[in-house]
Amino acid sequence: MKTLEVLKAEIKACSICREHLPLGPRPVFQFDPKAKILIAGQAPGSKVHASGIPFDDASGLRLREWMGVTSDQFYDASKISILPMGFCYPGTGKSGDLPPRPECESAWRQELLGRFEGLEMTLLVGQYAQKAHFGKSKTTLTERVKKGHAYWPMQVALPHPSPRNNIWLKRNPWFELELLPELQKQIALALAD
Repeated sequence: MKTLEVLKAEIKACSICREHLPLGPRPVFQFDPKAKILIAGQAPGSKVHASGIPFDDASGLRLREWMGVTSDQFYDASKISILPMGFCYPGTGKSGDLPPRPECESAWRQELLGRFEGLEMTLLVGQYAQKAHFGKSKTTLTERVKKGHAYWPMQVALPHPSPRNNIWLKRNPWFELELLPELQKQIALALAD
């Protein structure tokens, strides 16, 4: 088995899907096998591609608020790992960013997931992460988020924290009023270990 340092270096140098990436490859992730919390996101946006820092944008600010964590906690890989479905910015389509490229899942993501030593919680951020972890179903994102307590605390379905989802948040006030306080308690417990 490769050392973690070698594996991370290989991922950072990855160019498997170069021809499909409008800004070229720049894998963005955060991983430590000792992390208690995994954030399974979709793919980096253009701002994150530019900075190379996961969730270094408005979505990340909102996600940290939802989680009730500081930036220092969020970016401490020994506490929180971030493995999106696609590690590189996929480009933009008619209604926002394109779906994550599928190559990362088999090339890198599965190997990293197998290295966790004591993972306690996975936050499934957005529909692509939820489909990858729960499988395909006719259940809507709203239903998965609302009825997701069946999977807690191991898997937590969340909407994407993008400002594009402000309408969803207004239509579903229970999310911020009921679900987020419980999520913050679970996260605090996981980080206290």
